[in-house]
Amino acid sequence: MRTEILRMMAGFRRFRERFFKEEHSFYDRLSTVGQNPKTLMIACSDSRVDPAILFSTSPGEIFVIRNIANLVPPCESSIGFHGVSSAIEFAVVNLKVENIVVLGHRQCGGILALFKPENVRHEGFVQQWMKIADDAKQKVLTRLPHGDTDTLCRECERESIITSLDNLKTFPFITEAMQTRHMQLFGIYFDLELGQLWNYDDTSRSFHEVSWTEK
Repeated sequence: MRTEILRMMAGFRRFRERFFKEEHSFYDRLSTVGQNPKTLMIACSDSRVDPAILFSTSPGEIFVIRNIANLVPPCESSIGFHGVSSAIEFAVVNLKVENIVVLGHRQCGGILALFKPENVRHEGFVQQWMKIADDAKQKVLTRLPHGDTDTLCRECERESIITSLDNLKTFPFITEAMQTRHMQLFGIYFDLELGQLWNYDDTSRSFHEVSWTEK
């Protein structure tokens, strides 16, 4: 067995010793009562951006969907394998989450592939998936026609969050949940280079840094 897998197995043993056995009543409740998360988190698959670690959440607290570039496709009625859409539907319709958060981040490889398509397989799955963010890319290029790749990526990482938020509103069960039980949508951007968190303001359609007084 590979070293990396053995390390994970050892990690699971530590988890059992430190958490599962000590907090058995907590896990017993989760397995008996079931999950009841209040928030759906749509995040990137990037190994550096783990929502549970980033927000210090406990098991059962957030329902997480992770994919390349934390994208949400528009609602489609065609028959097919809609993995992201089905997970969103389950969270909203079955679990009745109260919040949906789209979590983007700095140094996103999927966004970089929009500006440097040679980084991914030609006409492969990643390239096809990233077409969801084509409009975001074009908006950024219109605003910054002479921007360097790093600047364009940073802007598009945020713009694609707005695209995903707009796409969420194309799902009828989401708009219904927003109207009937006041479910809310949020866009969050994590700058892993600076350790900053930015929140999207739908009114101004801009991002503002989340600030707090550190003790």
